[in-house]
Amino acid sequence: MLLQNKFFRTTLGIIFLLLILYLGSKVIALFSPVATIVNLLLVPMMLSGFLYYLLRPLVNHLEKRRLNRSAAILLIYLVFIGLIIIFWVAVWPTLQEQIQNFIHNLPYLVQDVQKQINLLRENPMFARFFQGESDLTVRLTEYVQNAVTWVTNSLSNLITVISNIVVVVATLPIILYYMLKDSHKLPRILVGLVPRKYRKQGQETLEDIDSALSSFIVTRVILNLILGAMLFIGFLLIGLPYALLLALVSVPLNFIPYIGAILSAVPVVIVGFIESPMTALWSLVIVIVAQQIQDNLLTPIIYGKSLDIHPLTTVIIVLIGGEFYGIIGILIALPVYMTAKIIFLRIYEIIVAERTDEV
Repeated sequence: MLLQNKFFRTTLGIIFLLLILYLGSKVIALFSPVATIVNLLLVPMMLSGFLYYLLRPLVNHLEKRRLNRSAAILLIYLVFIGLIIIFWVAVWPTLQEQIQNFIHNLPYLVQDVQKQINLLRENPMFARFFQGESDLTVRLTEYVQNAVTWVTNSLSNLITVISNIVVVVATLPIILYYMLKDSHKLPRILVGLVPRKYRKQGQETLEDIDSALSSFIVTRVILNLILGAMLFIGFLLIGLPYALLLALVSVPLNFIPYIGAILSAVPVVIVGFIESPMTALWSLVIVIVAQQIQDNLLTPIIYGKSLDIHPLTTVIIVLIGGEFYGIIGILIALPVYMTAKIIFLRIYEIIVAERTDEV
């Protein structure tokens, strides 16, 4: 009789769940080698998945042109090698020079900002904002110091991420090749793991996930590349130092919705302020105008709809991802959330449908 009592069964389920979690915490050390392997392969797997969704339409197009799928992938690899050579010859020397200059001048950044603030205090137009107190100056200097610290920490995290660059370079082309070549096999394998009764729903769920990830990744890449080009042209027009470096840094940061736009604007405004307050103002104008063109003009044309996630939810997801996996967590937080949301909603629909049939 007790097993038929709903409260008793719920309590028993909670007890068993807590017991499983407790026992799992005692043997978690046994799974540390697995966690190490996952962390080691996380970067190449993420990059492979990212490139998979970018290149799959091209591979499918070449296959429709009666080119063998393996040959199509190898042809794309050759094109990539050519683009890398062009980048190395035409772009890298300028970018390398800007990176070296930026790293060399980074320790003097706070001093340069302090110098510009002192010039503003001597300007009659801005002097009234600084009269009788140095609190504003101290706060601005602290903000710049915090920004420099953030940039330094981000660079350190980035170096940590790519510290296993040999593993990434060695495994990424292989993983990507087999993902592109055998991508049609994975859905059948995953659907085969689902009970026969729910295989139709499982197939539909995989199609929804694939469509959502493909649309999200491809459109974000296109939009951010266009944004980077607009920023680079704008920075060149106003003579902003490190124009190429700042534009390239803005592209990956803008993959982070809402927060990325703010983060990418911070170094731009600081570098502009070192030149002059007017340069900082024009830099901010360029960033805002480019963002508005991307969000209000290009996004509806290329994407056709906005991301169906509330802004507050997006910020929380990004913060949680950053807390667990740093930069990688921030970048994969939204795709993981989108996948989990689709699976959860599909399971909920199945449960509701079954309860309706029972009634």
